[in-house]
Amino acid sequence: MEDSKRNVFKTLEFDNPELIPIHLWYLPWANIHYPNELKSIKRKFIDDIISAPELLSKTIRTIGDPYKIGEYTDEWGCVFENRQDGIIGEVKNPIIKRWDNVEEIHFPNELLSIKIEEINNYCQKNNDKFLVSPCCARPFERIQFLRGSENIYIDFYESRNEFESLLNNIHEFNCKRLEAWSKTEVDALFIMDDWGAQNSLLISPELWREIFKPLYKEYVEIAKRNGKYIFMHSDGNILSIVLDLIEIGVDALNSQIFAMGLNNLNKFKGQITFWGEIDRQHMLPNFSVEEIENGVEEVYHELYADGGIIGQCEFGPAAKHENVYAVFETWQKILKNNNL
Repeated sequence: MEDSKRNVFKTLEFDNPELIPIHLWYLPWANIHYPNELKSIKRKFIDDIISAPELLSKTIRTIGDPYKIGEYTDEWGCVFENRQDGIIGEVKNPIIKRWDNVEEIHFPNELLSIKIEEINNYCQKNNDKFLVSPCCARPFERIQFLRGSENIYIDFYESRNEFESLLNNIHEFNCKRLEAWSKTEVDALFIMDDWGAQNSLLISPELWREIFKPLYKEYVEIAKRNGKYIFMHSDGNILSIVLDLIEIGVDALNSQIFAMGLNNLNKFKGQITFWGEIDRQHMLPNFSVEEIENGVEEVYHELYADGGIIGQCEFGPAAKHENVYAVFETWQKILKNNNL
């Protein structure tokens, strides 16, 4: 096993990795505005974690480019409106305006037609890296795209039966996708939903535990049953459900740790791997390189527990390229410096 993959395994198992694994996320925005700087960062700091390609035997039906100004129709038929090149737009006109037109939804079964042998060939050729599936189960966001965010907050209380019926259908489809990907040679499955506002969860933690926690628990069980780790992403302040994610067995969590406060999260160190991130709201756009270096050091001292940290950072809108560079440069040398 090569160093990249080994370090990620050791990180997830709290087994003293030699280095902090690094993982760059970037939006096309970065390539549009800082193409040379992005190339330099990618050349200097090689990812330890990569995504397997989504190779399908059936063609999915989409229209447009999700990262271009204009409209993009995804494989479910949801139309996203985008006003800025390089980022993803929003659904302004949901498909399900009334519960009597639920039958109009197209469940994209084409996504289940993965080419396992070809994907496995890719995994074997890249066996020095830790491989995550591109398949992304996102029940909360998907039902928002289909029904509209404002509508579903009302549906929780006024159309609960209809809401849960649709959610269960989405969940069953997600389970099928995760089961399919669990048969490949990827190391981890991926799930996500943006659950946090700036200061709290978007719904009460009690409602989240009642409706959504069982869904994520089943996703985790699919991964574990098939010998996979499971990685999750969620933006915003999700402090109130971090312990729940630990309880159901999520291995690595990508979240806005600075929005929640490192001092509030350090009680969870050693129980879950913090898969980034360095604050992209304030630090990456506005801070100095020295302040970025200090921020990375603070994450290390608050959350490291013989592992449990992946040095992930997103190069997106307004981020300074020199700050993104500084994030990875600091992560790359941090264990060496602290072990001297």
